[in-house]
Amino acid sequence: MTQVWWCLQQFRHILKTCIAQRDLLIGKSLHAVYLKSHLIPPSTYISNHFILLYFKCGRLSSARRAFDSTPSPNVFSYNAIIAAYAKEALPHVAHQLFDQIPQPDLVSYNTLISAYADRGDTVPALELFLGMRRRGLDIDSFTLSGVITASCDDKKLIVQFHTLAVSGGFDAFVSVNNTLLTCYSKNGNLDEAERVFEAMGEIKDEVSWNSMIVAYGQHRVGSKALSLYQEMVRLELKEDMFTLASVLTAFTNMEDFHGGLQFHARLIKVGFHLNPHVGSSLVDLYSKCSSCGMPDCKKVFQEIPNPDLVLWNTMISGCSLFDDFSEEAIAYFRQMQRVGHRPDDCSFVCVISACCNLSLQGKQIHSLAIKSYIPANGRIMVSNALITMYSKCGNLPDAVKVFDRMPEHNSVTLNSMIAGYAQHGRAMESLMLFQTMLEENSNAGPTSITFVSVLSACAHTGKVEEGKKYFSMMTKEFGIKPEAAHYSCMIDLLGRTGKLEEAERLIESMPYSPGTIGWGTLLRACRTHGNTELALKAAKECLELDPTNSAPYVMLANTLGHSGRWEEVAAIRKEMRDKGVKKKPGCSWIEVDKRIHVFVAEDHSHPMIKEIYLFWEEMSEKMKKAGYVVDVRWALLKDDGIRDEVKERHLRHHSEKLAVAFGLLSTKEGMPILVLKNLRICGDCHNAIKFISVIADREITVRDCHRFHCFKDGLCSCGDFW
Repeated sequence: MTQVWWCLQQFRHILKTCIAQRDLLIGKSLHAVYLKSHLIPPSTYISNHFILLYFKCGRLSSARRAFDSTPSPNVFSYNAIIAAYAKEALPHVAHQLFDQIPQPDLVSYNTLISAYADRGDTVPALELFLGMRRRGLDIDSFTLSGVITASCDDKKLIVQFHTLAVSGGFDAFVSVNNTLLTCYSKNGNLDEAERVFEAMGEIKDEVSWNSMIVAYGQHRVGSKALSLYQEMVRLELKEDMFTLASVLTAFTNMEDFHGGLQFHARLIKVGFHLNPHVGSSLVDLYSKCSSCGMPDCKKVFQEIPNPDLVLWNTMISGCSLFDDFSEEAIAYFRQMQRVGHRPDDCSFVCVISACCNLSLQGKQIHSLAIKSYIPANGRIMVSNALITMYSKCGNLPDAVKVFDRMPEHNSVTLNSMIAGYAQHGRAMESLMLFQTMLEENSNAGPTSITFVSVLSACAHTGKVEEGKKYFSMMTKEFGIKPEAAHYSCMIDLLGRTGKLEEAERLIESMPYSPGTIGWGTLLRACRTHGNTELALKAAKECLELDPTNSAPYVMLANTLGHSGRWEEVAAIRKEMRDKGVKKKPGCSWIEVDKRIHVFVAEDHSHPMIKEIYLFWEEMSEKMKKAGYVVDVRWALLKDDGIRDEVKERHLRHHSEKLAVAFGLLSTKEGMPILVLKNLRICGDCHNAIKFISVIADREITVRDCHRFHCFKDGLCSCGDFW
């Protein structure tokens, strides 16, 4: 009997060690021994520890099996399995188990309330809270913090809970006050956040100061964030990595990169520049300075001896912001795995974002994500990134597949799919999905981003009345203040449909400066419709705002060239030369056999360029027999003495035509082709590729800087409206 008792004690000790060290391998061996051994009788106590082991190791199905085999589950058994489901963001399943507990305790309620709080599910969290009070259970600061977090988006509820905290004496608890600070900041009520912060007095801790600094930084009140930090230094309060990272975040959100650079110098003096958490904020700062900041990002990253997963993710995210660094983002992702870090949901979101021009790489990452363990709340973010990636790679069918297979959608999911349909000219599907969003009246309601996609869909298809209705709906029904992107979509919509004067009036009625985006959008419309006088005005406004931007010069020159005003075109080109303004070179690229092939107009650098030119000559003859006529207006060459043959030759070797020709030469018959272009596709290329899609019997997609053009059977998805 003594020997059995000793064996049981040793078994319990080893099991507790496995739980503490997250040792799944030995733990599973112990579980097998427990199930087969006659020396260790079935025990609720031991079964509870196996539930806890699997929960701590992230093995939900094993934890559930251990729970189901527990002889007589007690409240601890239920609390452990509820916590496991809560960790996997499955509060509804956890709630079903909660309802089976004969006498749920404070831990049961707090765990489930926290699970709903993490998802922002206000109603069930509130019902649980009220249920606690009806049962007479004493709420603690953890309970109140959880239900406040769940109600963060409801301004009225936050005020009510704030009142409850004060009346119940919970305003003396720093955790409750810190939660209130975060929630007031999240819903934009900085005045209340300041009042809470001031009322805390001496109970303020570093989290309180950091929360307030972050609040100011997020809401572009950078001067107050820095003043608060300076006050911390003056009071000789301990500044930790969270404080310093929060200050860097404030600099980033203010786009004060010079100030961030100076603060970096201070970090070096105090020795925090090698801290991975602070390093993540530095990388984020430099990556958002523009692509010029990427060398500094790499330097910061390389100086940190042991980058953690967050820092790796931030580095991947920084590279993913720029097309030129997409392949480097994937390389960092691979390197991160080689040094032993297992990618999490954030890793996948960052690297998938970098694959928006690399469809094959994106599919490989998708396959890896399917094989990897990702919690339920992370899977929805990864799926959202996949929808965006497939949409931007021209693969709308796969984007739709990901969307349809998702068990639930949030506002980001719907926004991504609405934008995907809009980019591909599928305005009907885009607006139908938006209507579904409105009718469901769920948590996935329209946001500012939703309306950008909806208005863009209207602009790409010329739906003027619908666009005006949705633009008005933003403010009247949802209280969303129109931003520059919304005005730009409306200017684009009016401009595309020839309503240039109305577009000009909209610009002049804007409550703030339209900037280069607003005037540039109008200028592009003037070029399309040949309104040279308004184009001159729009170009002047653009150049006053950004004299170094080549786009207004080029668009104005093209507009004047179409009108035959070549002396003015020459003057514009001379002005560009005198000011050192260089035109952004047009290029197109295509991915074949895991390699990116880049082409420019009149290209001579590609190893197959002779075969490409010869193939295009043969294709041109077939196209002319089918009725294709070169539109020499797009040559933009002065008419004096220049024959149409010269203009045709000038148009024949545009970058998108060369990329399409290479794609036809290098891929199997019947395979679809995707070409990406950094500028707007020209009218003659657009017409030519329609003919090629028939002759070659191929589906050809060209993504220019504005939208997708899907050519099939001689037609384009844009309906010749772009």
